Amino acid sequence: MSVQTLYTAATGMDAMQTKLDVIANNLANINTTAFKKDRANFEDLVYRTEAYPGMLDAGQQPTPVGTQIGLGTRVQSTQKDFNQGALQDTGRQLDVAIEGPGFLEVLDPLTQTSMYTRSGNLDVNAEGTLVIGSAQTGRPIEPNITIPPDATAIVIGANGEVSVRQPGQVELTQVGQMNMVGFINPDGLLKVGENLYQATDASSAPLQSTPGADGLGILRQGSLESSNVEPVGELIDLITTQRGFELNSQAVQAGDQVMQLISNLRR
Repeated sequence: MSVQTLYTAATGMDAMQTKLDVIANNLANINTTAFKKDRANFEDLVYRTEAYPGMLDAGQQPTPVGTQIGLGTRVQSTQKDFNQGALQDTGRQLDVAIEGPGFLEVLDPLTQTSMYTRSGNLDVNAEGTLVIGSAQTGRPIEPNITIPPDATAIVIGANGEVSVRQPGQVELTQVGQMNMVGFINPDGLLKVGENLYQATDASSAPLQSTPGADGLGILRQGSLESSNVEPVGELIDLITTQRGFELNSQAVQAGDQVMQLISNLRR
């Protein structure tokens, strides 16, 4: 029955709309620091089986093929792409980029829960605490690092050591150690906005270590990681998704025309 065409094509339109939403979000975050693009994965739905492969025919011989009609598609998942973004030199001493896998851990002051980010635009709040984000709304780095108010320079090493230079001193003084965390399955992290992730049962518990150890990346002071969105690839995906939506809409129109023809034959 052609009515099935309407339902099947409708699932394709719905899936293409979801993929379009994913692409739009990728393009909207093309300049977001350390943003990781998403990809929509699809799977086919159940099949209406009218004849199973291997059924015996009239001559009691197994048929080589069966008859199955698919009932459409759906979005299986949206998968994160954690490929490295380009490092952009900023020259700012409180900017750090992660080169390689891993995340920085921050503490959310409202919920007192740990969150994770690759965005390294650090700042110092009114208490001298090193935070990620603005000094007013920033979340403190874990473990907590305090910068002396008289510090004239801040040096963040590739291994996460945070040192300062103070008036009258030639040598640097270490004031803290920035740690990093890794996950067995980073695709299982939950995006919560503001460049933050939360651990889930799918991601595993965070594996804490220092930058450059246990397979984690290193820190690059004076740089920020750019978004890994590729404009050309996203535009190509945008065009093919639009065409896919149009083709499914044409299938709906064709099914509707067939139903009208059948209805007219009954008169």
